[in-house]
Amino acid sequence: MSNSSQTIIARLARRNAAQALLFGASFVIALILWQIGYMALNLPSFILPSPAEVWLKFLSVLRNGVLWRNLSQTLLEVLLGLVFGSFTAALLGYVLSKSPALERLFSPLLVASQSVPMVAIAPLLVIWFGPGLFSKVLICALVVFFPVLVNTLVALREVSPNLRELMASLEATPAQTLRTLELPASLPVFMGGLRVGATLSVIGAIVGELVGSDRGLGFLINVGRGQYDSALVFVAVITLILLASLLYGSILLLEKRVLAWQTWRQAP
Repeated sequence: MSNSSQTIIARLARRNAAQALLFGASFVIALILWQIGYMALNLPSFILPSPAEVWLKFLSVLRNGVLWRNLSQTLLEVLLGLVFGSFTAALLGYVLSKSPALERLFSPLLVASQSVPMVAIAPLLVIWFGPGLFSKVLICALVVFFPVLVNTLVALREVSPNLRELMASLEATPAQTLRTLELPASLPVFMGGLRVGATLSVIGAIVGELVGSDRGLGFLINVGRGQYDSALVFVAVITLILLASLLYGSILLLEKRVLAWQTWRQAP
């Protein structure tokens, strides 16, 4: 391995270590501020529990399996919704990018669909499709759909016209053009939309579970709220934050892997 390659790897490792250190420092600061607020306000535990109480509740629901049972349900809904919504959005985005007339026809409908909050549509979807898995996956997919679709359209529009002309001069088929030109050129912008969709999918799952479900972290929040068990609500919310962060980080790692050439080129 050359000296320049070793230097780049070392710089990337230092940058990742610095990011991990900043994340840890932010977490510690948040805990300190939480404890200070708890001690200063002196509120009852059912209103504002202390970090220690939340930690004990976390250990309790972890030991009895309640946390994992509900987390696994939410994770399944999120992953299925993310895959289905992203695939559908990417496919429709590709079709619309090839037909400006279809894009002009569907654009008002797509924009109008985003003007209605998902929290208003979710009850109807639960009524129509029941409180089971399908309605939650559908809600997640709808939340993911629009940002991935927009990023797909933007990414395909940014492909160089000169490169398109080159592919046409080589008599490349649409499949060859997609595989060798459009897909590699659009990946950076598409992956950005996928990162946004990964975090939004968690919101979609929770909205569906809060409306009506018998499992999931949203259901756990409803249980804690009904029992005035704020520590349980905190456990569910913190688990949601960690889940969204994990999904975002996974997409980021995938992005770095498929766009490794950009990471090496942009390494400071």
